Formats: sequence, structure tokens, C-alpha cells
Amino acid sequence: MDKMVALCKRRGFIFPSCEIYGGLAGVWDYGPLGVELKRNIKEYWWVCMTQYRDDIVGLDSAILTHRAVLQASGHEGQFVDELVECKECHSRFRTDELGAVFCPLRPKFHPGQCGAPLTEPRRFHLLFKTQLGPVEESAETVYLRPETAQGIFVQFRNVLEVSRKKLPFGIAQIGKAFRNEVNPRHFTFRSREFEQMEVEYFVKPGTGLELLERWKEERLAWYESLGLPRSKIRVRDVPESERAFYSQKTYDLEYEFPFGTHELEGIAYRTDYDLVQHARGSGKPLDYFDEETQTRFVPHVIEPSGGVDRTVLALLCEAYNEEEVKEDGERGKEVRTVLRLSPRVAPIKVGVLPLLRNRPELVAKAQEVASWLRRFYKTAYDEAGSIGRRYRRMDEIGTPFCVTIDFETLEGVRSGPLAGRRNTVTVRDRDTMAQERVAIEDLLEYLAQKVSPGIGGFFVPREGNQGLGKSWPA
Repeated sequence: MDKMVALCKRRGFIFPSCEIYGGLAGVWDYGPLGVELKRNIKEYWWVCMTQYRDDIVGLDSAILTHRAVLQASGHEGQFVDELVECKECHSRFRTDELGAVFCPLRPKFHPGQCGAPLTEPRRFHLLFKTQLGPVEESAETVYLRPETAQGIFVQFRNVLEVSRKKLPFGIAQIGKAFRNEVNPRHFTFRSREFEQMEVEYFVKPGTGLELLERWKEERLAWYESLGLPRSKIRVRDVPESERAFYSQKTYDLEYEFPFGTHELEGIAYRTDYDLVQHARGSGKPLDYFDEETQTRFVPHVIEPSGGVDRTVLALLCEAYNEEEVKEDGERGKEVRTVLRLSPRVAPIKVGVLPLLRNRPELVAKAQEVASWLRRFYKTAYDEAGSIGRRYRRMDEIGTPFCVTIDFETLEGVRSGPLAGRRNTVTVRDRDTMAQERVAIEDLLEYLAQKVSPGIGGFFVPREGNQGLGKSWPA
């Protein structure tokens, strides 16, 4: 875990926020590579939810939340934790997590077992409060939303009218949420500012439990398609004592992080609680008219809610690998650090490398190929250092394919199926380190077969689309 965290900073995935001023605990910034990885995950989720399905539409609700919304939902009164403080080091801990954290001064012991006394438990509010209005004396109290769900519930009526959907249907949203956590920890796993990918799926009463099972399987398959093996995801049937009082059943999908098995996503059957509460609080009807039965009722809700930041962290943990290797032309063996990220979400899809930087003809050709590929894929160009070191750099940031421009590109292939042919390149696979000779005009089709189509801004050759090779200007 420590090596992976160090790589995240060194290679520009994740930085501590405001680091030059001492940082903010539990707040993180995503660097050039991290933001691409995060964006690809979100786009993949969004396409899977709103493009590949006809029963879910999207929403982007405001972060600033009316106080009445969180009063009706129960957050203002009930969104609290109990904390205790160590009288010796003055660290604060949630009372329900004392057995899962360790004393900062004596790391072998849990708080309260290290010899230092703890204070009596006291309630700690998790909402971030702010003021809306130009004059403080007359400003209105509002909150930064603690979850994206409430913005969906209060817009249920509007979305239903404009989308003309029939039950069951869902509303999807990706967005920031804010919680004033007592103990942000485990890198980006638990932080005070985080991003959620959430669907509120509205169903007829009596159908919720059956659809909950279907959602569980679909979400497991989605994480597996990202590169998280199902063997490392535990489905936890949350016991009634730990569920929210309005939930009939909840599953947690938990991943085996290096620091323990923890929640990636919750899939909850929330019944009709939220819509009923907001109908009471606002005085506006939030029911549904079923044309088939000619009846009105308040829909029940299934909520698959995953964390973007936790998904990023899980993928990085799963992808990080160290292995002893020896490539052609290198002396001896060395340890190769590689991120085996799925090409579907890898920040950079293709690296373009001239074999030698001191040969202008190779550099010119490599830059030409890189410029062309950028129209279709996120592409990096690198000419600094030996070709082996450049491969290592690409491995370390998870680039699945490297395209090398060498003398055979210019002079013609010496042997093999493409013998005598110019304008070919060597394509190196990150995971196997195998190299394959490919004609430049066939490169897009070759990459399209390797990179999952339609996701993350990739160029997708459509079936029957002719002339892909002709898009190569040479």
C-alpha cells in the first residue's frame, strides 16, 4: 500500500490537497493521470447506466442543499457520529470504530487499550453548514449535500413528467458529496470530500426484493468488467441491526483492500421512505399514477450507490504489481513496476516512442504518428532515455500499448509476413511485453480490438465503417 501511494504522487495520480500550506486532512487532488483514470471510470458508469439502458435517465443536482430537504430526510437531526478524544494525544475517534483504528503514539494498541484515558462519548455532526446570502445577519442556512440521493428525490416529479418513463425506471447521478468525518483515513478511501455514482431506481411496491437481487448481480458484473475479480469482492448481507430503519434489505459489495475488506458500493432497498418524507415536508404530491391498474401509489426505491474515489483506489490496488523481468537487449534482470489497469479505464491508451531520439527521421515520424493517434485515443509521446526505460515508465502509469517507430518503419520490414513493407510499427503489450509488427494503416483497427469500444472518449470503428486505414495521412 505504501509503495502504491508513493507511486500515485510520483507519477501524478493523486496529491494531498493544499500540500504547500500543510494540507487538508481527508481532502485530495487528482493529478494529470488520476483525473483521466477517474474520468474514464465515471464515463464508463454513465454509459452503462444511461446509454446502454432505456430505463434510466440522468440528473445533475446542486451541491448547495436547502435546509428543509435535509430536515425532511432526517439528516439534520440524525446524521451524527459519536466520538471520543484521547486525553493524552488529543486524537479523536468514532466510538464504533475503536477496534479498527490504532493509537497514533502506540500503533500496536487500539485507542483506550494503550493506557491513555478517553473522554466520554459525545455527538459529532457530519453535515457541512454554510450561509447563503450577501449579508451574514440575514443569510439563510444551507448545507453542502452529504449524499447525491436527496437531489434526485426532490426532482422526482419533474424528471417523471419530462422523461415520460414508466415503472420501473431510474435516475442516475454522479457528483460530489461532503461529510465532516471524524477519522478520514486509508488514503482516499474515507475522505471529507468525495464523489458518488448513484442510481435511485423507482419500482412498484412488492417488486423491490426481486429487483434488488438483479441489481446486485449487475453491479458485481460491472466491477468485474473494470478488472476487479469477483473472488476479491465480498457480498455482505447487512444485518437488520446495522441497516437504516427504513431499509428492508441492503447488500454491501466489499473489496479486499490491502488495509482490510471494506465497502465499495451499497445496494439498498429504501422502500418509499424518502418520497413520503419529502411529500410531507414540501406538501407536494410525489406519487405515481399507474395507467394499467388506474391506481396511485408512492414508488419504492432501490439504490445502488458506489464511490468513485473508492473505485479508483480499488483499481489501483488491484493493478499494482512488481515482477522480476528481463527484456530483449537488457542485461540481467530487474524489478518491473506495472499497473495492470484495464485498457477500458487506463489514463493513457497508447505511448508512442521513437527508437532513438538523436535520429531526426525517427523523431519526425514518431511525432507524426502520435499527432494522428491523439485524434482517437489518449496518447503520450516520450523520447527521453533508453527505449527500455521508456517502456518502464509507461508500464508504471498503466499504459496498455506502446508503439515504437524504428528503422524498419522507414526502410521496410526485413522479414516476416510484412517483409519489405514500409510504414509499420512495433506494438508492445504492457502485460505480456510481447511485441507485434503492425502496419500503421491497420493500427486503429488493431487498437480498437484491444481497447473496449465506446467508453472514455475512445475512437470506435463502427461495424461496416470502411477506410480506417485511409485516415492515416502518410
